[in-house]
Amino acid sequence: MPSSLTPHLGATLTDTGATFAIWSSSAKEIKLCLFDDTGETARHTLTRGDDNVHHITLPGIIAGQRYAFRANGTYDPDRGLWFDPSKLLVDPYARELDRPFRHDVRLMRFGEDTAAIVPKAIVTAGNPIKVTAPKFKPGGFVYEVAVRPFTMLHPDVPAHQRGTIAALAHPAVIAHLQKIGVDAIELMPITAWIDERHLAPLGLTNGWGYNPVAFMALDPRLCPGGMVELRETVATLHEAGIGTILDLVFNHTGESDRYGATLSMRGFDNLSYYRHLPDAPDVLVNDTGTGNTVACDHPVVQRLIIDTLRHFVTEAGIDGFRFDLAPVLGRTANGFVRDGGTLSAILADDVLADRIMIAEPWDIGPGGYQLGNFPPPFLEWNDRARDDFRRYWRGDNGLTGTIANALAGSSEIFSRHDLTQTRSVNFLAAHDGFTLMDLVSNQHKHNEANGENNRDGHGENFSWNNGTEGTTDDPSILENRRRDVIALLSTLFVSRGTVMLTAGDEGGRSQGGNNNAYCQDNTITWVDWAKLDPAIIAHTAFLSGLRKRFPAFADTTFLTGKGDVEWFSARGEIMTVEDWERSDVSTLTMALSTPDQTTGRNVRVAVLFNRGHQNIEARLPGNNWQTLACDGFIDTIMLSPRSVGFCIET
Repeated sequence: MPSSLTPHLGATLTDTGATFAIWSSSAKEIKLCLFDDTGETARHTLTRGDDNVHHITLPGIIAGQRYAFRANGTYDPDRGLWFDPSKLLVDPYARELDRPFRHDVRLMRFGEDTAAIVPKAIVTAGNPIKVTAPKFKPGGFVYEVAVRPFTMLHPDVPAHQRGTIAALAHPAVIAHLQKIGVDAIELMPITAWIDERHLAPLGLTNGWGYNPVAFMALDPRLCPGGMVELRETVATLHEAGIGTILDLVFNHTGESDRYGATLSMRGFDNLSYYRHLPDAPDVLVNDTGTGNTVACDHPVVQRLIIDTLRHFVTEAGIDGFRFDLAPVLGRTANGFVRDGGTLSAILADDVLADRIMIAEPWDIGPGGYQLGNFPPPFLEWNDRARDDFRRYWRGDNGLTGTIANALAGSSEIFSRHDLTQTRSVNFLAAHDGFTLMDLVSNQHKHNEANGENNRDGHGENFSWNNGTEGTTDDPSILENRRRDVIALLSTLFVSRGTVMLTAGDEGGRSQGGNNNAYCQDNTITWVDWAKLDPAIIAHTAFLSGLRKRFPAFADTTFLTGKGDVEWFSARGEIMTVEDWERSDVSTLTMALSTPDQTTGRNVRVAVLFNRGHQNIEARLPGNNWQTLACDGFIDTIMLSPRSVGFCIET
């Protein structure tokens, strides 16, 4: 940004009042509107500076003042110009809002005043805290949480707290997180969003929040206590040894396509804030599938993104961020750029340099699949490993080498650019797809409740149903599903790199086969704590404990086979080329050399996989092995069908 820009965009309190500043290169005039409980109380025209910052300083403004803007200029959508002074506009730098966004057809109609329906920003004083090092380190266990569904049915959380960020600090919630060994919770979007316009006629609402309007402002539905509530919750989690990662959406906004609402950026400077086709200013680029794409390479947008990240670190102590559809952050008019622009600016910022950064490395734009191409230390969601884990346990042939590679850190993906450590975030399921239990209970998605005749959501999930589709009372089928979930969890937690689990999957939660439940803010997505399976929860805790006891599992250095790992067949012999190439192999043993944090000695830990449907008698080399579930030495271990066993060499 030009150095002449006003230091602080948005509303900034001074000793005698406040300064308000908005950037727009094409607005002819911007007015500041002040509000109280009775309505609009004053309107002031901002002064335009040489840097295209429109600003005004007013005496007597105090924290709590509500405000918004109106922008005047040319209205010509065919030229990408959307100025409409009837539209009340939310400050892109708004840090608090007086109400949630609600969709209304008036937001889309030229000339219809929206003052009565658009949230007002609230002037805040800010309260910077002492920033400490992140509580989370790569290789840890990330727990993905949708705040409202996670706590709405929790029996121990007071009714008035359910569905809010404050509920995450409840002792019962923290006890559960500690029980299963969570190192950081990753909160799905908690900043202010608006429902997609097609949902209201269907009687549905967006329960995930991936449709933002204001990047900094916390959504009042999730965080009625504002930044204080978030700050106190993060501090309580930190005291429990748990970090907090925010899932942020900078790739698009809820203003949608040409027929969407005018709420903020579109009304201030549509051509600058959003990407358009070259020589076609009326056509919004849709690399996100949501109708618009934020122009993250524009200097003003880049500054907004950096300022937003800094805001959450300095005001709440956030440990890191997950970026939705992250290639948009690196995209220019010429495609994805790994080592420049906004991605580099994030990593170079002095406040952000030590934060955990996680990329969802794909979008639907040209060259949108960028797994392995983000600059370190960005971690990346690894959908290749996800699909390989699923296909392996589904029974697809020829995957022995593939699964070993995923367990070893996916070096063929993350060793590019001469890197020696994996940046993989390994997972089995996430918010956008089947739950883990639904993965082993459904061959097909069941999204009928979404109102789109089951057309939405991924069609290929590499899933299976254990004999019958969906819900069943058959004890044998239910036991087989539990067995498969436990085997999948075991595979995930022994894979090198960071691991992620979506809240409730540690207890076998179901969404009835809905694999696109973003619009189901109801019991379809709400975690039913009373129905979680204690056996699966206990196994998750066991697995998390293994990663903490034996650091080799969480190490981010690629396994090389040079003293760090050996791969054995069921005979207890080193895998041969023929073994690796066989398409019908159902067993594999991975033996890792690792310190034992319990005894302080270096040991070998063996993980034995049997994805077949028969008992397997597996051997291990030597005679000093014992299972991690008993005290006696063993010569062989009997692997149950569809199971993973664990042994330690003493």
